Amino acid sequence: MNTWQFIIEEKKKGSKVILLYVVNSVGSSPGRQGFKMAVSSTGKMCGSIGGGIMEHKFVEMAKEEMKSGIEKISLQKQVHHKDAGNNKSGMICSGEQTLLFYPIKNEEIETIEHLLHADALYKNGSLKIRNTGIQFLDVAPVSDFYFSQTNNDFSYIEKTGCKYYLHIIGGGHCALALSQLLQGTDFFITVYDDREMLNTMEQNSFAHKMVMLKSYEEISGHIPQVPGNYVVVMTFGYRTDDKVIRALAQRQFEYFGVLGSANKISQMKSEYENEKLDIKMQDNFFAPAGISIHSHTPKEIAISIAAQIIAVKNGKLSM
Repeated sequence: MNTWQFIIEEKKKGSKVILLYVVNSVGSSPGRQGFKMAVSSTGKMCGSIGGGIMEHKFVEMAKEEMKSGIEKISLQKQVHHKDAGNNKSGMICSGEQTLLFYPIKNEEIETIEHLLHADALYKNGSLKIRNTGIQFLDVAPVSDFYFSQTNNDFSYIEKTGCKYYLHIIGGGHCALALSQLLQGTDFFITVYDDREMLNTMEQNSFAHKMVMLKSYEEISGHIPQVPGNYVVVMTFGYRTDDKVIRALAQRQFEYFGVLGSANKISQMKSEYENEKLDIKMQDNFFAPAGISIHSHTPKEIAISIAAQIIAVKNGKLSM
């Protein structure tokens, strides 16, 4: 169950609910912008704003507010440094974050249900929170997050739905393991293959979408040209990998990884150099895909590739 579903269930039972939301974060902080959790007057809770002593403190504050009957919207700035004075969080990781306390009103259940409906259809939208209430729009904002604050008001906007798109080309055992590993992250996962009745495609309940291709040469038409595209090529063999790479050579991606041995990748690159094949995504071309952990099994290979993808997404790794 996610935080929004929890809120609806608790409100429909007649419980009070306070939403705790990290609306801004700077530097090293346990709760990143967009982290959220809900605390019910029953004592139940769902989600996380970063864990540890800071989360415990604010959960207890939320419980006390609901018990007292004095629930109000407020912003709490927390500085993770021992010399931070009144805003000191009790942590020493040197970052800071701004936390929103937001008591959920009964009339906002419909808005939250609208958000969840869009999520279920894998559609992006805009979540807007101000002193005046929660609003949801079906149109995605330009940026993933926006926060501003004045003395008397604030504005928080977040892009809802999946922010990144992982295209796993080849639906074998490694694709199954990678789908399972990245399920529940920020990625909308699509798996492609050209083999009918493939057992690993049929077993893959972790990906959001499964696509059966007539030929890998048509793959480009199935991948929309939008920001946040990540591609991993792990087809049945060298020739089908080659078809995919050639079909996508003129496209740009945040990440483009090719599974294979060092020998296979070396041979492939030599072939492209001899042909003078222009590969546009060269700066984000990871081959062999995955960080070096001497992986052997599909699960180990998936961990290696997932770690590399996440490092690229978080701006901690580049070619």
